[in-house]
Amino acid sequence: MTSEPLHPVPAPGRRTVVAAVGATGLAVALTACGSDNGSSDSSSSNVRAGDNASGGSSASSGSGGGTALARTADIPAGGGKIFKDQGVVVTQPTAGTYKAFSSKCTHQGCAVSEISNGVIICPCHKSEFSVADGSVKKGPATQPLPAEKITVSGDSITLA
Repeated sequence: MTSEPLHPVPAPGRRTVVAAVGATGLAVALTACGSDNGSSDSSSSNVRAGDNASGGSSASSGSGGGTALARTADIPAGGGKIFKDQGVVVTQPTAGTYKAFSSKCTHQGCAVSEISNGVIICPCHKSEFSVADGSVKKGPATQPLPAEKITVSGDSITLA
């Protein structure tokens, strides 16, 4: 019979394990804090029926049309509609004027869930944003909802 040596296999040191866990946690935190849209700005997109969000020019920006969202009749004046799958809120602050904002609350990233009495409401901490410009009407959020680009052509609203 042969016997194997009784020397234990060396395991990684405590410092190595703590450093690896810390590096992994940092990578996860940085990934979660990253932006999924590097082109968003805080100005709102104001589109009247028949215009497009790129200033009314008829030249295409090469996007190929965008995603059809709704008919203008689907968006109530003084209110709006949330499109969860597209991550956007389309509002009609005054008759014939359409705007779009991200549906992601700027406080902690929850999806807004309701539009009532001229405000877009986040369910997590009850932040409220104006349907007219996405500005904060009630905190804890301190930043407005980022504007999204839409095109209104006839009675069709398209995410640019």
